Amino acid sequence: MRASVLGFVSVGALAAAVHYVVALLAHAGDWQPADANWIGFLCAFPVSYIGHRRWSFRGTQASHMTAFFKFLAVALLGFLGNQGLLWLALTYTPLPFWFVLGMVMVIIAVSTWLLSRFWAFQYS
Repeated sequence: MRASVLGFVSVGALAAAVHYVVALLAHAGDWQPADANWIGFLCAFPVSYIGHRRWSFRGTQASHMTAFFKFLAVALLGFLGNQGLLWLALTYTPLPFWFVLGMVMVIIAVSTWLLSRFWAFQYS
């Protein structure tokens, strides 16, 4: 399990960096925060799935088709939580987008690891 956590953190950090940088660039280009967050998510998803499939959860017995759709569901659920927390924080606090986005991404990462490990890339 330690290898799974290390792989997840490594791949997750790379995917999160893609998401974060793309979202910040989109926001700097006058995209609204929610729209910038979507584009960041869409760019990071392939990095996340491929990395987790090939490294974090390489011992999975799940087929690519099964794992992909389960992981997509996990990622979308995490993203919806991300959007909700982002909206709440930006609406009800004076915190800047860059800070809120970073904090929310860390909070959501824990739930996506659990769902990925025990459902999307389930081991036999």
